[in-house]
Amino acid sequence: MENNILLAIFVILATSVAMVPLAKAAGLGTVLGYLAAGVLIGPFGLGLVSDSDIIHQIADFGIVMMLFLIGLELQPRELWRMRHKVLGLGVTQMVATSIVIALTLILAGFAVNIAAIIALALSMSSTAIAIQSAQQRDITRTDAGRASLAVLLVQDVSVIPVLAAIPLLAMSTGAIDREVTEAVEAIADPLDWITPLIIIGVFIVALISGRYLVRPLLGLVARAGVREAFTALGLAIVFGAALLAQANGFSPAMGAFIGGVLLADSEYRHELESNLEPFKGLLLGLFFISVGMSIAFDVLWSQPMRLAALVIGFVGIKVTVLFVLTSMFRMHLADRLLVAILLSQAGEFAFVIFQFAERVGAMGEADHAILAVAVALSMATTPLLLLAFDRLVAPRLDARRRRERADDPIDEHGNIVVLGYGRFGQIVTRMLRAQGFETTLIDDDAAQIELVRKFGVKVFYGDASRLALLHAAGVERADLVVIAVGGRERILGIARTLRRHFPNVPIASRAIDRGHAHELMALGVEIFERETFLSAISLGTKVLTQLGVAPIDAMHMAQAFERHDNQLLQDSFAVRHDEDAYVGMVRHSMGLLNEAMRSDSPSTIPVDKPAPKRTE
Repeated sequence: MENNILLAIFVILATSVAMVPLAKAAGLGTVLGYLAAGVLIGPFGLGLVSDSDIIHQIADFGIVMMLFLIGLELQPRELWRMRHKVLGLGVTQMVATSIVIALTLILAGFAVNIAAIIALALSMSSTAIAIQSAQQRDITRTDAGRASLAVLLVQDVSVIPVLAAIPLLAMSTGAIDREVTEAVEAIADPLDWITPLIIIGVFIVALISGRYLVRPLLGLVARAGVREAFTALGLAIVFGAALLAQANGFSPAMGAFIGGVLLADSEYRHELESNLEPFKGLLLGLFFISVGMSIAFDVLWSQPMRLAALVIGFVGIKVTVLFVLTSMFRMHLADRLLVAILLSQAGEFAFVIFQFAERVGAMGEADHAILAVAVALSMATTPLLLLAFDRLVAPRLDARRRRERADDPIDEHGNIVVLGYGRFGQIVTRMLRAQGFETTLIDDDAAQIELVRKFGVKVFYGDASRLALLHAAGVERADLVVIAVGGRERILGIARTLRRHFPNVPIASRAIDRGHAHELMALGVEIFERETFLSAISLGTKVLTQLGVAPIDAMHMAQAFERHDNQLLQDSFAVRHDEDAYVGMVRHSMGLLNEAMRSDSPSTIPVDKPAPKRTE
């Protein structure tokens, strides 16, 4: 397969299709699947891709595209919004981790400058692994997710000054080991001093160019209405920035990162993201496959103890530092451990930093080889640590959390019990209270409860799935129970408990989609509303009006659609398990609706009359 890059890419894709689903099904995560695929087909596995040049090309392409995507998501406004955690957690983590790792390496016999370079590189975490793991767990909006994002933002920004500092640290190699006169000669070359300024200057110029040059150019191409040209321009900017960096002796990945930052503050960023979204996961997978292929197992077999000590050492240091810092932010024990594990590995930028350090003479080839293997191995430890956390630690911590925060004693009983006081529950509750109904509000998010209590709203803490809590809330005497919590299975679980133990109490529930609504109907829940149904109808009404349809006609069409779709939901319940009958019914119903809404006089469609107001 020498020099056949097409065949190499085919093997990579085919192996990914086989390995990644297996790894995910085994609970190991997709990242470990990609790494395993790389090891399997690489020169130390089956040897299906053994050409080092092809491996380096694939790795470079994966890193370039990945760092562009990371840079594209790096917005100054996001940094400012999270400034407290960025400064208090992100910057502190970077500094503290670097100092601890550097001191450890110095004690182990490394030179000060080499220890500093290694420490700065290893203090950074893998944005791809952390973000992907957080998204898969749906914790991006939790305390753990926000804390992880704050640290990653600082690390992504810090790569520029770190790369700028490497030539200066490289000069100190001669300054430590030579006489003063030789040290003076070592730093006499003005290019050594200019290099850091060039890197910082390029970054500043990129930010300015993004506003005054790239935006008008993107707008010009966007107005042409050719989507492929728009995507091609974005990619041309990426590879152009990478080529420009390479031509000046810097890493192409750094140029791609700057290209992403250049586009991050553009109003066309979301369009670029949507165009590249189908390829995002595959491009990240390509990078991890190249990491797996490039693991030098000859280094691993020749120095296993040294590698094990290195990986366990810096992963342990990062976990400890992160755990201590998150403790200072008073996060829950489970969240502290989760953040520490998510950010425990070395990141993508470590490859870039070590490669750049070797190029400028700050690091030897042997050190670069063993450190690259250590970084790759640390990436493989994260899915394993998360798996151990999920199966061994998380259940115990959840039980401990429930013991630590017992359900609040419910000393007020309204005739309506609302389970869940997030955005959905708040709207329902405000409408009920506006009409004079008394409500008992229950939620299991302590942070949310503390927040709404500042606004004078009393919410009781408790797990709505627990029968004892439902009894304490007086559900058996309630006129109605509203299920407003999130999560398909969680809603169904609460509905089953209510139906089993309180069969005579009416239930109104939040539904995720049409299929979820059918599951609730099967449990006897007759009052429900699909999450996005009415908001989509409202937006459709506004869109029709904007496009020239008379407001009264648009309103009649919207109400006809709502009434017709709700009737279809009821009619299709009986045939929901018969796919052919279900599809036939939906198609027939859609035809009838389209015929009615295309009539010459939409205003003749009857409008639903509002229900009479409640009087006291």
